[in-house]
Amino acid sequence: MFFERPDAGEQALLVHLHIKHGKLEEDYQEFELLAKSAGVEVLDTLTGSVNTPAPKYFIGSGKVEEIASAVRELEADVVLFNCALSPTQERNLEAALQCRVIDRTALILDIFAQRARTYEGKLQVELAQLQHLSTRLVKGWTHLERQKGGIGLRGPGETQLETDRRLVRHRIKSLQSRLEKVRVQRSQSRKAREKAETPSIALVGYTNAGKSTLFNWLTESNIFAEDLLFATLDPTLRKIKIPIYGPAVLVDTVGFIRNLPHHLVNAFRATLEETEKADLLLHIVDLASDHRDEDMAQVERVLSELDVENTPRLLVYNKIDLLDRTPRIDLDESGSPWRVWVSASAGQGRDELYKAISSLLSEDRLKCELTITPTMGQLRALLYERSAVMKETTGEDGSCKLTISIGKKDWQQLLQKSHQSEDLLDMDYR
Repeated sequence: MFFERPDAGEQALLVHLHIKHGKLEEDYQEFELLAKSAGVEVLDTLTGSVNTPAPKYFIGSGKVEEIASAVRELEADVVLFNCALSPTQERNLEAALQCRVIDRTALILDIFAQRARTYEGKLQVELAQLQHLSTRLVKGWTHLERQKGGIGLRGPGETQLETDRRLVRHRIKSLQSRLEKVRVQRSQSRKAREKAETPSIALVGYTNAGKSTLFNWLTESNIFAEDLLFATLDPTLRKIKIPIYGPAVLVDTVGFIRNLPHHLVNAFRATLEETEKADLLLHIVDLASDHRDEDMAQVERVLSELDVENTPRLLVYNKIDLLDRTPRIDLDESGSPWRVWVSASAGQGRDELYKAISSLLSEDRLKCELTITPTMGQLRALLYERSAVMKETTGEDGSCKLTISIGKKDWQQLLQKSHQSEDLLDMDYR
C-alpha cells in the first residue's frame, strides 16, 4: 500500500526515555536544548522508562497510545525521540502516531544543516544526511515493483527502492570525492604554515562550552556564538600573536556531544583533520555545567578516535565568572601548565592563558643542529618533507649540518621511520 510520510513541522512533542542506567534530568536538559537549537516550539514532554527496547516501536504499545493521544490533543507536527531509532521502528511509529517522527541523530543532522555556511560545511552535512538516509530507505511504496512475468505484469527492471539506493550511493561517492579535494587543499595550507613555522592551536570541547566566545575574545573576531548546541559547525582559522612566543593559528571546531553516531564523526573528517594535525589542543570546559566530568569524558573518547592522544593539550576552565572564581594557572608535577581558569565572556584570564600556551608550545618544539652523513639520506629527505630545515651547510667530508625546527612528536616519528637513534643531535633541546 502507498505510504506518505507526514510533513515535518515546527511544533514538537518531546519523548524522553530513561534507558537502564541513564541520568534522566541531565539528559533531558540537553535534549531540550537540542530541540531549542533546531528552532522548534516544544509543546510538551513525555517521559518513560525502557528496560529492553521493543523491536516494533522501541517502546511498549501502551506508551505508543499515550503519545498518540498527546499528539492529537496538542496537534503536534513532529515527535522527537531522545534515542536512536531503527528504520523499522521509526516507520512503525509514524504509521501509529500519524505524524513525523525524528530520532536524536536526525535532530542533530537538522541542526547541522541549519548551521552550515561554507562550501565544505554544506558538503559534509549532505554527506552525513545521505549516509543516515541510506539506512532509512525502506519498502514504503510499490507502484514500480511489478517484476512478475506475464502480459501486463512486466516491470521496468528496477524497483523504485533500488533506484533510490543507487542514486544515493552515487551522490555519496561524489560528495566524498569533493571532500577529498577539500582535504588536499587543507593539507597544502597546513604545509605552508609548517614551512613558516606557525603552530596550530585547535579549540576542542563539548558543544556549548564557550569555544566560539573564547575564539572571538582571543582573535577579536565576530563569528556566530550563541547559547545553542552546535552554534559552530564550520572550522574557522585566525592568526594570533602570543606574547613571548610569537604568531600562531587558532582553530575553532565543531563541538562534541554524547551518543554522537560514529558515521557523523567520519562525515566531518575533513574538518576534524584540523584537530588531528594541531600542535596544541585547548580543551574548553564549561566550569559551571552540572555534568562537567561526563562532558569531559565524552570529549576524551572522541579525541581517542581521532588518534591525538600524544598531542599536547591544555585544559581551559571557562565561565569562572559564574562561580566567582579568579584566573589562575595550575601546574603539574614537572612544572608545566595543565589547566587554566578563564572567563571568555567576562574577559578574565587572557594573560594567564597566553602564558600557559607559550610555555607548552616552547616545550613541544625542538630547535637544534644535526649532522647528516651520506648514509642518512632518508632522514634528511623526511626533514625537508616536513619543512623542518631552517639552514644547511655542507662539510668537506660530504656530511652536512642542518639547523632544524620541528615538533618533538614529529621528530620521534622521523627517527622511527629512518631507523635512527636520538643521539644524533649536536645540541640539546632548546
